[in-house]
Amino acid sequence: MPTKGDNAPDFSLADQNGAVHTLKQYAGKWVVLYFYPKDDTPGCTKEACSFRDNLGAVTKKGAVILGVSGDSTASHRKFADKYDLPFPLLSDPDKAVINAYGVWKEKNMYGKKTMGVERSTFLIDPAGKIAAEWRKVKVDGHTEEVLAALP
Repeated sequence: MPTKGDNAPDFSLADQNGAVHTLKQYAGKWVVLYFYPKDDTPGCTKEACSFRDNLGAVTKKGAVILGVSGDSTASHRKFADKYDLPFPLLSDPDKAVINAYGVWKEKNMYGKKTMGVERSTFLIDPAGKIAAEWRKVKVDGHTEEVLAALP
């Protein structure tokens, strides 16, 4: 499970439009890589819309935003279209990247244990190292925390 100071695991994932993204292609930029459980659910929608609404402030700091979940590219496309999400949503149906970042966890929902994505965000510096990480993210105020961590 990578942590602050580690090299961020590389990835190669398709976005909602079928374009493939790798971490290497963002070398030299700050990357906000956020993992979320499911498209078009209340918490995930609130988080995505908060990143959308603050995209200008993030890009002003030289960073890009990439969202990742296990949903399909078609699901991502519907979600992005519905909420005008202007950043890539990467599809990880095999959970290879989700596992590489250690965010596939046992969750307890209403007393029932299930496996799922633990809402997490990683700030990756221009050299490809993890500069900050947030696990078990609470959506309210999270975008502001990420903005504060960007130089």
